Amino acid sequence: MAHWLSPFRQVQQALNPSEQHVRQQLQQNPYYRLQSWAEIPIAADWGLRIEVNLAEVDDWLRLPGISIHQARSLVALTSSGGQLLCLDDLAAALSLPLARVQPLAPLLSFSYYDPEGLENPQRFNPNTTTLAELEQIPLLTERLAQRIFTERQTHGPYRDIADLQQRLAFSGYFTTQLMYYLRF
Repeated sequence: MAHWLSPFRQVQQALNPSEQHVRQQLQQNPYYRLQSWAEIPIAADWGLRIEVNLAEVDDWLRLPGISIHQARSLVALTSSGGQLLCLDDLAAALSLPLARVQPLAPLLSFSYYDPEGLENPQRFNPNTTTLAELEQIPLLTERLAQRIFTERQTHGPYRDIADLQQRLAFSGYFTTQLMYYLRF
């Protein structure tokens, strides 16, 4: 064993077993769902951060105490242009007291995104959006928007971006550009 690893091993052994377990889970599975409030400081030290205004349902579900209903509600809010700028906003959006969301603070990042800015284009769910909304996507002609809409109506919802690409025979390049405007 290399001598430079010795200090690392000593520190690792000094950690309590539950902390070691959480660190190991985070290292092995970047999408690990935290099991308790006690894991929050460990995950924060590890570098886990969630940008609340860009978070997807799976991001919210990584946090202890957040239900699937709450996660979907938050994503629906931010997807429709609503923004959460502080813990108070998050608590209000969830209809919870501030004290209930306060423990999540070390993992949350609140940033403002200009709704008209290029870095934050409006995103549409191709499985629920109207044809008129699809036509708002800058990359789509009326014909392409109609193809996406008709394919969904005929063969059912798209599983993900890869399914959409395959079913519509879009090029990899076009799909890569389009994915910034879609949300599944």
